[in-house]
Amino acid sequence: MQSVNPAQVPPAQAERTGFKILGAISFSHFLNDMLQSLILAVYPLLKSEFSLSFTQIGLITLLYQLTASLLQPLVGLYTDRNPKPYSLPMGMACSMAGIVLLAFAPNYAMLLVAAALLGTGSSIFHPESSRVARLVSGGRHGLAQSIFQVGGNAGSAMGPLLAAWFIIPRGQDSLAWFALAALLAMVVLYQVGAWYKRQHLSGPRKARPVAPAPTLSRGTVTGSMAILLTLLFSKYFYMASFTSYYTFYLMHRFDVSVQAAQMHLFAFLIAVALGTILGGPIGDRIGRKKVIWGSILGVAPFALVLPYVDLAWTGVLSFVIGLILASAFSAILVFAQELMPGKVGTVSGLFFGFAFGMGGLGAAVLGKVADVTSIEYVYHLCSFLPLLGLLTAFLPDLGRSRAKPVLAKA
Repeated sequence: MQSVNPAQVPPAQAERTGFKILGAISFSHFLNDMLQSLILAVYPLLKSEFSLSFTQIGLITLLYQLTASLLQPLVGLYTDRNPKPYSLPMGMACSMAGIVLLAFAPNYAMLLVAAALLGTGSSIFHPESSRVARLVSGGRHGLAQSIFQVGGNAGSAMGPLLAAWFIIPRGQDSLAWFALAALLAMVVLYQVGAWYKRQHLSGPRKARPVAPAPTLSRGTVTGSMAILLTLLFSKYFYMASFTSYYTFYLMHRFDVSVQAAQMHLFAFLIAVALGTILGGPIGDRIGRKKVIWGSILGVAPFALVLPYVDLAWTGVLSFVIGLILASAFSAILVFAQELMPGKVGTVSGLFFGFAFGMGGLGAAVLGKVADVTSIEYVYHLCSFLPLLGLLTAFLPDLGRSRAKPVLAKA
């Protein structure tokens, strides 16, 4: 059974359903990543409840994100050959089991199992939902990925807010209420799966005319993929310093409360969501390589200054860093999909998985660094990572997006 080629969907049909389906998977991404972010947002609570070290906290993140990173490429490779429309609600069911176990985990070992379940659910959700986004993009792949991604970023931003306002005052078991969000997502994803199945079963249609992809040598493709993965390494290692340790950094250096630190983290994650929605359409318009240049390397001056400023400027610089850095992912992902046409699931699984893996590895490594040195030193060390953006110079120029139809509202 072959996967659905976006070019095989009739223009009228793709345009008619584009924003409706994009909205559904973006909303599901919001709920999925909100659940995923809760485990990171309640670290101060878990640290106190179970007397955890920074290393143990880092290992929770490592297991969660490595579970996702190791499984996602395999899921993507499998579904490229054998599309599974209803794998989306199944993945969400796995995340629901993880959040319930996290709510009632009696010890550190069960926290690790809960993290693994959440990671597994995420690994199933992302490759297929990214494929659906490309399927309904109408050629505006950057815009579609940004709409899909911004749901996830907005969901991630909700984690600290929910932790500060709802979970921390009520305790660990209040996490169980969020199983209802997983149930809602399962209902929405079942409808998306039904739509996806109908598209696949409709069979091949007359392909829309598209410009041929540039002919690149195997060596150029391999080298470019390595550069893109290195850029993701720099982005997500640096992001891990914020998602896992920013609250501890603010509490330790500036002596703010847990709730105040969570609000700062919320502001950072909102900036990440805004950057994500901007990066894709800008890449469609000016070219993805330029967006990658500006996103990764453009963060460097702000990152280098961050460890030396006061609380007010820390908030400002963190917002700017999140806004600029987040614009990279959609551009990097679509750039990679254009390097390897016809392998949307494999590429999406590889890049989502690698991003999660680097985030998890970064959390573990930086947690150990914080234990051995200090939490402040982590931010001094990470400030040099955006300089790896200089590698963008070695990427080939694929030009601007070649197909630019305008999607109509559903």
